Amino acid sequence: MEVAKKLEAAFLSEMLKSTGLGETPEGFGGGAGEDQFASFLREEHAKLITEAGGIGLAESLFDALTASQNE
Repeated sequence: MEVAKKLEAAFLSEMLKSTGLGETPEGFGGGAGEDQFASFLREEHAKLITEAGGIGLAESLFDALTASQNE
């Protein structure tokens, strides 16, 4: 189940990236350093979302993988 949660967190991180989370504001940005660490912020947000129940992707993946192994 841990691998499925990691995959869900990676998916959510990419979704958060497309929403603009962690982008440097134009007027008062932190420069190159802020740009470098924005991905870490997105990854941590995604992990927290997943641990709080997520969107159900991890559970669906886990169920599908265990069902395919039992066939």
